This record gives sequence, C-alpha cells and structure tokens, in this order.
Amino acid sequence: MKRVTGIGGIFFKGQDAESLRAWYREHLGIEADGSSGFTFEWREAERPEEIGQTVWSIFAGHTKYFEPSSAPFMINYRVADLAALVEP
Repeated sequence: MKRVTGIGGIFFKGQDAESLRAWYREHLGIEADGSSGFTFEWREAERPEEIGQTVWSIFAGHTKYFEPSSAPFMINYRVADLAALVEP
C-alpha cells in the first residue's frame, strides 16, 4: 500500500535565521545545533527498538537549498515504499 508513514524533516527559511533560532530556543526549548537544526528522536510503534528521527531546521532567507522551488518551506515525508509511491 502506498502511504506516508511520518515526517522526516521540516525546513523553512527565515530572513534573520539566527534570531528566529533564538526565539525557538527561548520560547519552545528547541536548541538548534548551529545551522544544522535540531533532531527529534522517536520510536516506531511496531518496532520500539528502532529509533527514528525528524529533522527541524531554519535556513537563511536567501538559501538556494530549496530550489527549484520558490516556497519558503519544505516538508520531507517518510514513506513505506518510495518506489511504489512515485510509480505512475
């Protein structure tokens, strides 16, 4: 079955990325590791011995990392079977 199983990463642009990281640190306790963001760890419900990760990261507003998209954010989804999901 083709399906999304979770979120692998949340990435967004900030005009003043450092100040925005400071706000998240102060108000939400999310401590970014420099410009690489923060990694939330969690366990698979069916396989609790398996640790998964979701990355959260703020990029500089002028980054080219999201290209060719012009969107100010990017969400990476985890999927059960990527080949089946993208198959026409």
